[in-house]
Amino acid sequence: MQTKIEKIDSSSALAVKIIEPHEDQHLDFLSFREKLSYANISHPEKKKEWATARLAIYDALEALQVPYPGFFKDEHGKSQSMNGQGFVSLTHTPGFAGAIFHREQPVGIDMDLIREKILAIGFRFLDRSELDFLEKDPAHYTMAWSAKESIFKCQGKRGVSFRDNILLEPFDNKAEKIKGKIRGTDFADHYYTVEVRRLQNVILTYTTW
Repeated sequence: MQTKIEKIDSSSALAVKIIEPHEDQHLDFLSFREKLSYANISHPEKKKEWATARLAIYDALEALQVPYPGFFKDEHGKSQSMNGQGFVSLTHTPGFAGAIFHREQPVGIDMDLIREKILAIGFRFLDRSELDFLEKDPAHYTMAWSAKESIFKCQGKRGVSFRDNILLEPFDNKAEKIKGKIRGTDFADHYYTVEVRRLQNVILTYTTW
């Protein structure tokens, strides 16, 4: 099931896995609370996505030799470790699920399937300056969306608009790093460097505070 593990540095790692059927005994590491959450997911595909994301974070933690603490979602919908140590972010898209962990800094990760229809909704999440430099290319638009999603997850609070509050610096469709910042909120003037990876027809991005 494993497709990729990347140990970013001594404090952080990410893992990406193919979403596929698995045996429940592969999830024995889950906390009691997580097992209840898993049992309450009725939709088969959502159940596989949820489980594969947990398997991914388990692998990322193993790469860092960090015991699996269990995770829950806070009032902002951000995953938090049950022992209060470290920072995590989870993601999934058709075919893949992924996770990133950092011992000391907030993180954000996102994966998105490249689709033509994103070109029609760019005005909903892009600033005018971003529309000016982006090519009419689904991959380029998906990179922008995914970068903003990773920044949003990293800052960890609701009420931040992709179009109005997250601004990206110009980048081309071959970029491996995207610079961005939060503006117009309590988290204004914080700058992020978003790493970009490509997995088949999927854009993967991640960032650290």
